[in-house]
Amino acid sequence: MLKRNLAELSVADGKLYRDAMARYAGHVQLVTTAFNGERRGLAVTAACSVSDSPPTVLVCLNHHNEKNRIFFESGIFALNSLAFHHQALSHAFSGLEKLTMDERFGHGNWDTLVTGAPALVDAIATYDCRVVNMIPQSTHTIVVGEVAALRLGGQNPALVYMDRSYRTL
Repeated sequence: MLKRNLAELSVADGKLYRDAMARYAGHVQLVTTAFNGERRGLAVTAACSVSDSPPTVLVCLNHHNEKNRIFFESGIFALNSLAFHHQALSHAFSGLEKLTMDERFGHGNWDTLVTGAPALVDAIATYDCRVVNMIPQSTHTIVVGEVAALRLGGQNPALVYMDRSYRTL
């Protein structure tokens, strides 16, 4: 009989859950938006495709962070998929360095596509989206966006985050 390392998860044990999720590989993306002359961007792995008809993606954002309100008010966002050479850029947008938004955006070359959300010029892919649904769930809001424009960049190795470090495929 195989021995299993089993831990019962209580509702209050977020650390155990976070440790388990650290083993989950996720493509690193920068989610960005702009509204009333302000820009915001975050490094995330909680983003994925929803549908190809119409092209739709989602991103999960912490709604307890007051600074994320701009994502819920702007009605737009861009998902910028990062390549392995974007590690420093991801770190700048992670919040760990306590950089201002202007300092974060100073680390990349940015333009806009259709919606006005900041688009990383050399991203593997940029999904420029209009928000079509927001679903509050626990500490986060699932923001669903219909892709209004798409830009494909170079076919560089993807930047992946797993076991609390960067990796590539």
